[in-house]
Amino acid sequence: MRDISLEEVLHYREQGATLVDVRSPGEYEEFTIPGSINIPLFSNEERSEIGTIYKQVSVDRAKERGLEIASQKLPELYRQFKSLQGPIILYCWRGGMRSRTMATVMSLMGMTIYRLQGGIRSYRRFIQEQVQQEWSTPVIVLSGYTGTGKTAILQYLEEQGYPIMDIERMAGHRGSIFGHIGLHPSSQKMFDAIYVEQKQSIEKQQKPLVLMEAESRRVGKVVLPEALMEAKNKGKVLHIELPIEERVKVIMEDYSPALHEEAIRQAFERIRRRLHTPIAQELAGLLEQKHYEKVIQLMMEYYYDPRYEHAALTYEGEAVLIQAATLEEAKEQVELHVQQMLQA
Repeated sequence: MRDISLEEVLHYREQGATLVDVRSPGEYEEFTIPGSINIPLFSNEERSEIGTIYKQVSVDRAKERGLEIASQKLPELYRQFKSLQGPIILYCWRGGMRSRTMATVMSLMGMTIYRLQGGIRSYRRFIQEQVQQEWSTPVIVLSGYTGTGKTAILQYLEEQGYPIMDIERMAGHRGSIFGHIGLHPSSQKMFDAIYVEQKQSIEKQQKPLVLMEAESRRVGKVVLPEALMEAKNKGKVLHIELPIEERVKVIMEDYSPALHEEAIRQAFERIRRRLHTPIAQELAGLLEQKHYEKVIQLMMEYYYDPRYEHAALTYEGEAVLIQAATLEEAKEQVELHVQQMLQA
């Protein structure tokens, strides 16, 4: 077993090392080093139990209880570690008892184990320092009303090899009151980590530009870094317009409302008071009858489009209008404009 710095950990990760987060599943789900797997020493319930003993009884008794629980799991933990490939780097929160226990046992079993000095807390400090670093890569921003397929266009461009930053994918949220449906929203800590690492990857590759979607400062549970907002506001804008019928089709494909009926009803109730009473009543009736296409069209006309028109999103860079009849046509036009920008 050897303790190594965060810089060494990130280097080994690039070389194919396996990072193992030995904290509880709940801690791992909230925030982890991207690319890590979770082999927890304690379950969520066991961690809570030990924490209660620590606070209400004594430190020694908490350690004893932890040893009682861990000792029963060691054979299975060993089997899990034995199946891993490449160098193994593990960590807990502060580089304390959990990672030390796991690293010591696996080392005694003949494995080469590295341990992150300071635990994931050191990685969090690194991310906090990096998250406000200014952008050096020029930004192209895709803007447009709800349903213009901005995310689908980004994904298409990514498949063609263009560098993108999919903010909604990183946030696990589409940015609207219905945006969480069918997704798993990210915590602020996890978003910051993914954002920093993706930004650094783009800059390291010296990409000539990066594409991203126009977003407000808050997307789901996360608040976008000031440096990202500034880069977007200064970027060149490609404003996409599609017929409302095409936009309805895009939303239907994105949200699959028939699979998320209860979640959609709950989200609608949260904004119902913001709509004029007759429209709200009509929408409620259409939802009950499962006429989702009409619901989407009315929501665009009476809720989303007016809000977009009055949104306080200002861009200093030039703007190009892209009018298309279909999403596929919009993809082609956007790619053509990006190519022209690269050649300019």
